Amino acid sequence: MTPTTPGAPKSSSSDSSGGKNGKYGVAIGYRTLSIHVDTIHDEKQPANNRAADPASAIRQIDVHLLTPDDVFARFSTSPTVGLEYVAVQRRLKDGKNIISPPRTQHLKKGLNYVFGGFNFLMWIAFIVTILSYQPLGSLDGGTPAVFNLGVAILLLLVIIVSSLFYAFVDWHASRIMKSIKNLIAEEATVIRDGKHQAVPATDVVVGDIVALSMGDRVPADLRLVEASSDLKFDRSLLTGESDMVPGVVEATSDNALETRNLALTSTFVVQGNCVGVVFAIGDRSIMGRLVSLSGENKFKLTTVQREVWFFTKIVSGLALSLFSLSMIMWGAWLRKDYPGYETASGAIINSIGCLTAFVPQGLPVCVALSLTIIAKKMAKRHVLVKNLATIETLGCMSVLCSDKTGTLTVGKMSVQNVAFVDGEYGVDRLMKQAAQESAPAAPAALKPLHMIARLCNGAKFDAATAALPVEERNVKGDPTDTAVLRFAESLSIPTIGVDAQAVLASHDKIFEIPFNSKNKWMLTVVRERRSHAHEAEGREPETWMLVKGAPDVLFPSCGNVMRADGTVVPLDQSGRRQLSILQENWSNEGQRVLALCIRSLDGIKLNPATMSANAVEELMYSELQDLTLVGLVGIRDPPRSDVPGAIATIRRAGVRVFMVTGDFKLTAVAIAKQVGIITQEKVESVAQMRASPSARQFVNAPRPDVKPVDDESDRSLVLTGDDVETLSSEDWDMVVGNYTEIVFARTTPEQKLRIVEEVKARGDNTVAVTGDGVNDAPALKASDIGVAMGSGSDVAKEAASMILLNNDFSSIPVAIEMGRLVFDNLKKVIIYLMPAGTYTEFMTVLANVFLGMQLALSSYLQVCFSITNDVVMSISLMYEKPEADLMLRKPRNARTDRLTDWRFFIQIYLFMGLMMWPCAMSMWFLYMSHQGLRFYDVILVYNQWGDGYHGYTIDQLTEFVYVGQCIYYVTMVFMQYGGLLSVRNRRVSIFQSNPLWGPRRNLVVPLGMIGTALIAVTNLYGPGLERVFYTRPIPGMFWGLPFSFALGILMVDETRKLIVRSYPKSIIAKMAW
Repeated sequence: MTPTTPGAPKSSSSDSSGGKNGKYGVAIGYRTLSIHVDTIHDEKQPANNRAADPASAIRQIDVHLLTPDDVFARFSTSPTVGLEYVAVQRRLKDGKNIISPPRTQHLKKGLNYVFGGFNFLMWIAFIVTILSYQPLGSLDGGTPAVFNLGVAILLLLVIIVSSLFYAFVDWHASRIMKSIKNLIAEEATVIRDGKHQAVPATDVVVGDIVALSMGDRVPADLRLVEASSDLKFDRSLLTGESDMVPGVVEATSDNALETRNLALTSTFVVQGNCVGVVFAIGDRSIMGRLVSLSGENKFKLTTVQREVWFFTKIVSGLALSLFSLSMIMWGAWLRKDYPGYETASGAIINSIGCLTAFVPQGLPVCVALSLTIIAKKMAKRHVLVKNLATIETLGCMSVLCSDKTGTLTVGKMSVQNVAFVDGEYGVDRLMKQAAQESAPAAPAALKPLHMIARLCNGAKFDAATAALPVEERNVKGDPTDTAVLRFAESLSIPTIGVDAQAVLASHDKIFEIPFNSKNKWMLTVVRERRSHAHEAEGREPETWMLVKGAPDVLFPSCGNVMRADGTVVPLDQSGRRQLSILQENWSNEGQRVLALCIRSLDGIKLNPATMSANAVEELMYSELQDLTLVGLVGIRDPPRSDVPGAIATIRRAGVRVFMVTGDFKLTAVAIAKQVGIITQEKVESVAQMRASPSARQFVNAPRPDVKPVDDESDRSLVLTGDDVETLSSEDWDMVVGNYTEIVFARTTPEQKLRIVEEVKARGDNTVAVTGDGVNDAPALKASDIGVAMGSGSDVAKEAASMILLNNDFSSIPVAIEMGRLVFDNLKKVIIYLMPAGTYTEFMTVLANVFLGMQLALSSYLQVCFSITNDVVMSISLMYEKPEADLMLRKPRNARTDRLTDWRFFIQIYLFMGLMMWPCAMSMWFLYMSHQGLRFYDVILVYNQWGDGYHGYTIDQLTEFVYVGQCIYYVTMVFMQYGGLLSVRNRRVSIFQSNPLWGPRRNLVVPLGMIGTALIAVTNLYGPGLERVFYTRPIPGMFWGLPFSFALGILMVDETRKLIVRSYPKSIIAKMAW
C-alpha cells in the first residue's frame, strides 16, 4: 500500500480501475444535495483544494482499511499527545476547514428578476407598443406617434427598475440571514499537546485527534480509533435516511461511503462517544467533494411567493385574454363597422390598458419588501431562520410541542438535595457544614454517593478552564450530568474521605454505557488502582458497577439500600414506598430526581482487554440486578422567566402548547403548571380519557374535524411513554380532539416522533416542535416548524428550521405574529390595488372598445398610476403594525385558507370597486358636460368623434379628451386615500387606529400620500410630459372634488365595519374579508 502525504488523496493518475478500490463506484445514492448549503460558510479556498475529479478522489480513500497504529503513523500524530503546537500551525497553512458552497444559478435568478412575476406582461406590453410605433405607426403613410414610443420607453424603465429592485431586496435579505448565521459558533474538542482543548471547527487540521460525544457535530472526516459499544451516527444529511448508523473501529466495507469506521463531516453523534483522527478537511472531505458533485444551488419559491405566483397567473391569464378579445373586437367589428374609429396602432395602444390595468405592480414589490422587513426584524431578535418560508408557516401554527429541559427551563441545573433511605439533606447546608470544623459529622454514605456522582458521569471539564472556580469552569456534557459533576467536584469532606481528585486518582474507568433516552440510565465500570494499602491488606483491587438514572427505572433492579451511616440493608416494601414518596414530593416541586446505585463485580469474569465491547455490554446488561441503592439526588432547573408570558400569548393566539419530555411525570406536570401549559386542577389519565364521553365523540371522526370545539373549556391530560405505546388510532383521535393541555412524560425519541406525526395527521394541524437535545432531533425534523435553542446540541440545530440564538422563548410568539402579519398585510395590498389599479382602469378600456367612448384614461396614465402612484401608496401597508386582534384570531388553516378567496372578490369588485369606478367616470362626464357634451354625446359615438362634431374641431375635441383623461387620473389618485385608510383595518374604526399617533401609528402612510400627490402634479405640470404624453393641467374644482369621494369611501367602509362589529352573525359580517 503506497503511503501518501497526510490528508492528501492519491494521485489522480493512479490506476482507479483495478485493485481494492477500483471495483466500486461512488455510492451516490447519497442525497447530499439535500444538504442545507445555507449552513456552509461562503469563504473562498485555495484553488488547489478542489480535486479535479471528486468522484475519483472519493474512490481512492483507503484510510478506513488501515489499522489504528498505521493511521497514527500516516498522519504523524499520537493517540495521547495529539499534534503539537508547531505542527498545528504548519498544517493550518494548508487552508481552513470550510466547505465551499455550490454555485448559485445566477443566470436563472437574473432571468427570474427580469421576466418573473408581472414583468413578463410588461414585456408583452413593451413589444406590442414598439410595434404600434413602428411599423404599424407608418401604415398608410402616417407618422409614427411619439406618444407610443414614450409609453414603450416607460414600460422598459418599469422593467429595469423592478428587476433591479427585486435583485436588491433578494441580496439584502440573504445578506441579513448570512450575517446572523455567523453568530452560531461551532467548536470541536481536540487533543493537542496532551490536553483536551475546545477549538473552532474551522481550525481543525489533518492529523488532529478529535473526541466526540453524544450530540456533537462531526467537524471533519475522521478515522475512528476508539468507539463506545453504543456509538451511532445520524447521516441523514448525507443519505437522506433517518436510520442511525452504528460506528465501530474496524472496517466493515471497502467503500468509504459504506464503511462504519469513518465519521463524516457534518454528520452527528446521536449516541455514545468516540475518538478519531482527522484525515480530510474542508473541500477535501467527502462532504466537500460530494457538494462539488452536486452542481448548483437550486432556486425555490417560498409559500407566500407561490401564493402570489398563483394569483399572478390568474390575473395575467385574464389580462391576456381581455387584450386578445379587445384586438379581436377591433379586427372583426370596429374596423369594419366604424372605419376610422381607431387605427391598428391606436387599437394596440388603447388595448395595452388591458395588460397594464390588470397588473397590480405593487404586489410583487410588497412581497419582496416584506421578506426584507421580516429578515431585519428576525435579525434584531437574534433568531436564525434557515428559510423565510418558516416565518410564513409560523403564521399557521396550531400546535406547539415543546421539550422541557433547556427550552421551557433555563437548562442550568444544580443539585439541591441528596437523600438516603433514612435521611434528607440540603446541598447548601452540607457545603456549609463541610467548611466548619465544629459541624456535626457528615453522613458516611456521602462517600459512595460522591464516588458514583464523580465517576459515573458523561460530562467533562474543559482543560483550558481548569484553574477557575468550579462554577465558572466550562463543561462539555448535557445539563443533568453537568449539574452532578459540579456538585461532585465542589463537595469536599476530608473527615469521611470525600475528595474528587482522590477519587479520580484511585480509580480507572474500564467500561461505560452512556446515558440514552431509551434506557434512561448511565453505567460505568471502575476498578481501584493497586496501592500500598492493597498490598498491606493482601487483597485485590475491587471492581465496581456504578449506575445513575431514573429512579422508577432503576428501583426494580435494586435489592439493597444504603443508610446514611453507610450500612447496607435489604430494600423492603416499606423502603421502596418511602423512597417513592420522596421522589414524588421532589418531583411535585419541579425537581428532577436521580437514583445512584452501586454493585461490586468481584467474582464476575470481566476482562475488557480480551473481551469485545459488545460482549462486555451484554454482560453488564445481564448483571444489572441486585444493585445497592445508595441515595437520591434532586436537581432543580427553574423555568425561564420569559416562558409563562410567552405561553400565555401563544395560547391566546389559539395555539395549543403540549409538553413532550423524557422527565418523570410528576416533575413534568409541576413545571407545566408553573409555566402555564397546565391550568386545570384536574389532569386526566389515559384510563379517564377512554371513559370520557366528550373524548369518545372524536373517535373515527373525519381527520380535519379532530380538534377541540372553540366554545368548550380547557381539558388537561398527562400521558407517559408507556401510555403512548398502547394508544390506538381511536385513542389518538380522543387525545388530539378533546384536550387543549397535554403533557407527554418519560418519552423516548421514537415516541416524540410518533406524537408529532399523529398530531399532524389530525385537525389540519400545523405542528411546531421546540427542543435542544439530541433526543429532540427526530421530532424537530418531522415537524412543520422545528425550533432549536442556540445553546442546544448541534444535532438539534441542524434538524430545526429556526434557531433562537439567545434562547429567548418569547421570540416564538413574535415569530407567529410576524407570520400572520405577512399574510394580513399582503391581503391588504391586494384589496388596495385591485379596485382602482385594475377595475377602475379597465372600465375605461371596456367603454372604449364596447361603448364607442373615447379612452377616459390614456395608456401612459394607466401605466404610470400602476407602477408609481399605486406602488408608493401600497408600500406603506407593509409597514403596518399588527391589528389588535391579530394574536387573538384562530390560526390560519394552511390547507383551506388561501391568500385570496370569494370574500376578497366581493370586497374588490362589488364593494370598493363599485364605488371607485363610477366616481372616476362621473368626473369624466362632468367635465365633458361643462364643455357642452352631455352623457349621450360622449358614449356610443365611435367614429363620429371628428371635425364638426357638435360644432367643435378635432383639435378641440382631442384637447377635451386629454384634459378629461387627466381628471380621471387625478380622481383615482385621491380616491385611493380613502381606499388606503379603509384597508388598514379589517374590523377596527380609523378613530382607534389612525396612522398619525397611537398604537397603530404608521408615518409611511402620510408620506405615501404626499408622494403620490407629487407624482400627480409632476405628471400634469412636468416640463416635456405635455408634449410627449399629452398630459394637461386641470381646472381647480377637479383637484378638490376627489377628496370628497375619498371621504365618502372611508365613511361607507366605516359603516360596514360598524355593522360587522355590532352584528357579527349578520350577512355583512359573513362577507367581510
